[in-house]
Amino acid sequence: MEKQIIWRGLLAGAVAGVLAFVFARIFVEPQIELAIGYEDGVGAAHEALDHGHGHGESDEEGHSHGEDGGGITRAIQMNVGLGLGLLAFSVAIGALFSVVYAVAYGRVGNVSARMTSLYVAGGMLLSFYLVPSLKYPASPPALSLDETIRQRTLLYLAMVVLSAALLVGAVYLGKRWVAKLGTWNATLAAAGAYVVGVAVLMLVLPTISETPGPLVDGNGVIVYEGFPADVLYEFRLYALGTQVIVYATIGLVFAAMVSRLLGERKQSVPA
Repeated sequence: MEKQIIWRGLLAGAVAGVLAFVFARIFVEPQIELAIGYEDGVGAAHEALDHGHGHGESDEEGHSHGEDGGGITRAIQMNVGLGLGLLAFSVAIGALFSVVYAVAYGRVGNVSARMTSLYVAGGMLLSFYLVPSLKYPASPPALSLDETIRQRTLLYLAMVVLSAALLVGAVYLGKRWVAKLGTWNATLAAAGAYVVGVAVLMLVLPTISETPGPLVDGNGVIVYEGFPADVLYEFRLYALGTQVIVYATIGLVFAAMVSRLLGERKQSVPA
């Protein structure tokens, strides 16, 4: 049965990838374009300041967006690149989801196949994205520094892994506490333990803030405004929406397919 569960998870992930691409293409990509426009503008302002001080070239180099030197163009990035990236991500999440589901089903109490699917999807969204994003929120590619990409990636992955581990531990504790505290109190206690663990984790891990402030000249006069707060807000809001679509679609599509699978199996088993 495990293989049947896994391929259903892969299919649910593929459906999620298509829907997430449509959403991200419509809502996320325009914010990325605005971020790139800001970067180009602040780069030009830096160059103007450098020329004004007698320097021949800017001290800072901008990110490459594929428009020069024969690289991948923005049109390819925002269509083919975004589509393939979200599809691969969603299929991978679908595969991981199916494995977690196979482990969780029947072991988290008297929960139906469909509800287990929704619980697993919600738990993965919480521990894989929502909690890590509180510490390391998403930022447009044009906003981050190239030299910190390794550090940011490792810290974010550490946050994801530790958040997921804390959630698994909280579920385990909740099951252990049911006999003593009852279902409701055990659930609240386990949720509280998870919140405390996440809070400690956020205090321990370092904070990274790279949002550029206003560019000023030698006299302290602002020559270019800081990164627009509304662009950053909307990018993070729509990035959250993309992730919600991925996990919600996987949970719902998988729930519909797995309920039929498990129902058929129950009917085929002789009494």
